[in-house]
Amino acid sequence: MSYTIDRIFTNALFSDIVERTRAALSGQGFGVLTEIDVKATLKNKIGADIADYLILGACNPKMAHEAMKI
Repeated sequence: MSYTIDRIFTNALFSDIVERTRAALSGQGFGVLTEIDVKATLKNKIGADIADYLILGACNPKMAHEAMKI
């Protein structure tokens, strides 16, 4: 079972893709609770240089509340 949605975008800026993703999440009632900048973290921790990589932890408050009530 997969808990992620993975896509590869060509000919687009990373910042534009992040903005579009946030807008798409918001349009479905989700907000971003956590954000992990993997590129910056790996650079700071071990000096690794990788491509832009961002993990967004999204949540729909209404859905989360209903799930917790169950």
